[in-house]
Amino acid sequence: MSHEAANTTHDPDAWRDRFPILESSTYLVNHSLGAMPRAVFGKLQGFAEQWATRGVRSWAEGWWDAPTQIGNLVGRIMNAPENTVVMHQNVSIVQSIVASALDFSTKRNKVVYTELNFPTCMYVWEGMRKHGARIHEVKSDDGATVPTERMLEAIDEETLIVPISHVLYKSSYQQDAAAICARAKEVGALVLLDCYQSLGTVPIDVQALGVDMICGGSVKWLCGGPGAAYLYTRPGLLESLEPGITGWMAHADPFAFETGEQRYAQGSWRMLHGSPAVASLLAATAGHETILEVGTDAIRDYSIRMTEGLRANLSERGFAIPSPEDPARRGGTLTVALADDENGPAFVKALEARDILVDHRPGSGIRVSPHFYTRESELDEFAEAMSELRESGAWKDFIASTAVY
Repeated sequence: MSHEAANTTHDPDAWRDRFPILESSTYLVNHSLGAMPRAVFGKLQGFAEQWATRGVRSWAEGWWDAPTQIGNLVGRIMNAPENTVVMHQNVSIVQSIVASALDFSTKRNKVVYTELNFPTCMYVWEGMRKHGARIHEVKSDDGATVPTERMLEAIDEETLIVPISHVLYKSSYQQDAAAICARAKEVGALVLLDCYQSLGTVPIDVQALGVDMICGGSVKWLCGGPGAAYLYTRPGLLESLEPGITGWMAHADPFAFETGEQRYAQGSWRMLHGSPAVASLLAATAGHETILEVGTDAIRDYSIRMTEGLRANLSERGFAIPSPEDPARRGGTLTVALADDENGPAFVKALEARDILVDHRPGSGIRVSPHFYTRESELDEFAEAMSELRESGAWKDFIASTAVY
């Protein structure tokens, strides 16, 4: 089954020379760390040259505005209005800032998310219990999906916020964000949609969706590397938020060096905190610009073709695929179950010895994710290697070497 041949609108070879690691590896771990664009070398060289030659003047020549200007660049990927997206170091900081802007002292103090949320986000909201938050975890029956109707039932008039993963990291299950946003709006609750596992491979339009806030990072499908997380806040809501976790970038007049309580800036600046990690943000733009150039609609179409072909191939070989069968309910990743999940790390290392890069998560299996630069032949190579390892038992040679990515 040749999905590359069927797809006449996208050619992965048109993009491959932009990503150095593709010259030496079959790179199928984009759900964890996207391949680095070659353009990052120039971005970081430019940063270093500016610092070396312009010194302190660099702050007024792009560094200070980087969180908002690069936020606007990311905003274009999700169709966000100008000046509604800001950049941070990671999602833990982003969700902590949002949580610090909320009042948990009233009856509306319920926080609703699924038990399959990414753990780091859970840690943030669990920390709000001491401030009055009531955490409601919506349960999964199969460890891979959460029924939408169960999510909707949990969101009621006492719900303050619904901070959920758009695509679940374990199974690649895509939640019905539109239905969840509509239910939250109906009862007056907020939705913070974590798009870390979707933006860059699943088209997202924040205005059509009507979502209150979106967060995520550039590490994965955006090919932007670490240290470049984003936060979108809906106009109308933005002006009412006053985060307790804040800093001088969020001040209305930061260079007045006022003492005392925070006097918040207007617009998206109020969602910032301390000085930005400029180098990481500038490096990430190489990925952001490439995603915009390729286009998320084209990426999504190609992703579905590739993952559907791989799913069929693996199924024919007798592998179980815990990821949703319906591509409309799936992100860009497929998970491959193993007879003994504890052997997953050894399989990963055995594949790495063949220069095939994937990863494993407990209770999930092997996670594999093609992107817009992946060839069908690489997926065939992966499927063949999985069969070979299973049948030969060669993965057992790597049991003692199980580094986790």
